[in-house]
Amino acid sequence: MDKDSLTLPTAKVGNDLTRQMQQINAFQPFLAMLAGDSSLDVVGEMVVALLETPSFEIAVEHLKRDSRSAALIEERYMAPPHDLDTLLQYPPDSLGYLYSMAMKAKGFRAEDLYEEIPIYSDASYVEARLSQTHDIWHIVTGFGVSPSDEIGLQAFHLLQFPYPLAVSLLSSSMMSTLLFNPEELPTLLDAIQTGWEMGKNAKPLFAQKWEEAWEKPLLQWQKELNLFL
Repeated sequence: MDKDSLTLPTAKVGNDLTRQMQQINAFQPFLAMLAGDSSLDVVGEMVVALLETPSFEIAVEHLKRDSRSAALIEERYMAPPHDLDTLLQYPPDSLGYLYSMAMKAKGFRAEDLYEEIPIYSDASYVEARLSQTHDIWHIVTGFGVSPSDEIGLQAFHLLQFPYPLAVSLLSSSMMSTLLFNPEELPTLLDAIQTGWEMGKNAKPLFAQKWEEAWEKPLLQWQKELNLFL
């Protein structure tokens, strides 16, 4: 028996254990979301659990099929922190103005969503950039801040690329609604259908450097990216 025949099973066991730990780590926040907890802390735990999975690698490779998205990932582009007061100086129909108004109404900053995400890989960069631009996606797609609108946006994500967090949020929200708020299920399914159809027709949102054209009217962004049903 040679040395390699002894080491290969050990390596396989190690890989299997790593995969099992990833699955266990993902199930804990998933069960919390299934019970109706959609807090940022729980979502953050899910993100951490998913980052090292093969599913996230597949999502990144899917994004890279688009040349502009691939360039963004290679560059690791992150916009400077958004000065909401400065953005209010843009015209009222501009993305910058509307984004600032929305963030001020919510009472938090984009940085609250991504500043604790260390960027050490393509997957972690993609998650950080998605977190930085999450509320921009809300505005350009027209999805509001209700629970069903949030899930509608996640459905939009899935038609753009196979985002693992979107799968988790969609599946947990449908089961949670079915069990605890069945009367809201039609509204949730309508939002999912809207996001699905819109995502199918839209150009890649991940590829956009929104922050370099804050002054552009929202309607122009929507026309250019085909964000209409």
